[in-house]
This record gives sequence, structure tokens and C-alpha cells, in this order.
Amino acid sequence: HGARFAKWRAVIDIDARRPSAGSVKANAHALARYAAMCQEENIVPIVEPEVLMDLDHDINRCFEVTEYVLKSTFQALYEMRVQLEGIVLKPNMVIAGRKAKVQAGVDEVAEKTVQCLKNTVPSTVTGIAFLSGGQSDIDATAHLNAMNAMHALPWNLTFSYGRALQAAPQKAWSGKEENIEAAQAAFYKRAHMNGLASLGQWSRELEDK
Repeated sequence: HGARFAKWRAVIDIDARRPSAGSVKANAHALARYAAMCQEENIVPIVEPEVLMDLDHDINRCFEVTEYVLKSTFQALYEMRVQLEGIVLKPNMVIAGRKAKVQAGVDEVAEKTVQCLKNTVPSTVTGIAFLSGGQSDIDATAHLNAMNAMHALPWNLTFSYGRALQAAPQKAWSGKEENIEAAQAAFYKRAHMNGLASLGQWSRELEDK
């Protein structure tokens, strides 16, 4: 029917004991089978292993679990003979849980996320499009910008945000027809800010213009 991309999202809960090895292995296998079937039909698979940020884990626990999940996923992709040049990886950033007492700063999130990716993602993967995972609009933009501004990377780092793109236009719209233009303007601004962040050219000052 003309489809060119497909997406499979595997959700990984995280706390002191989760995820289990069985859960990670099962999700990695499912992602790899899906990716292989997509490529057989000339569809680009978006591979999305998401470690959630809902609870109170710190950033180091997120690093540990994300590294494990990505290593397992790429091992499964290799075993299924998936061509890594033909996938888009859609991972979470390495970030403290929403309920954590200590929230990491922008630079620490960028450093730990890039290090985790370097530890796990082959350079043959051409595109990494982050999910926002419940981050605020500004945080999601700032983290992406810091990664691109601070590091020389073997992959293109960009965004595939849901909430961090939609929240502002939905608030501006509020279900009222007279607010449609304001909602469109809000959506354009968030897309533009994140576009700049994908080039490492965003700054907080631009948000006020």
C-alpha cells in the first residue's frame, strides 16, 4: 500500500530489579524479527527499544539498563541478519527517572547518552532519532542540542518526539477552532527549535524570539 517505514516499540520498565534478562532478550528478539521482515518487504524498520523514565531511578541506573538493552538488541539484529545501514534506531536518552530526587543536568545527560551509544551502536547505523519519553519541550531540545554541539559522532542524531512536539500546540489549540493558527505556530516553533538542535545550533535565547 505504499508504506516506506514501519515502527515497533518495545517498552522496558526499570527499577532496582527490572528489567529481567528474559524480558530484555524477548523484546530484543521481537524487534529483530520485525526488522528482518520489514527489510524483506523493502520497508525501513524504525527500531524502538524504550527504557522508561517514569520512576525514581538515577541516571547511572538508566545508563546500565540502556546499555544492556541496546547491546542485546544489536546482538539480536545481527543474528537475524538485519542490514544495519537500513534501519533507524529510536532510543531513549540516558536520563534520571521523573521521580528521582536528583535530576542530571543537560551536559551530563548528553555525555552519558553519547557514551552509551558509543558503547553499543555500530557506526554503520546511519540514523538515530530520539524519543522524548516524557521530557519537557525545552529539556528534550536542550539535550539533543548538547549531544550534537559537544561531540563528533558517527551517526546523525535527530528527533522523533511525540509529547515534546505536541504538548505546546495542543495547549495553544485547546480544542477551539479560533486557536488553530496559534496551534500551528506553536507546532512550527517546536519543530524549528528541534531542527536547530539536530544541528547543534539551538540556544535558549531562541525560545524567546
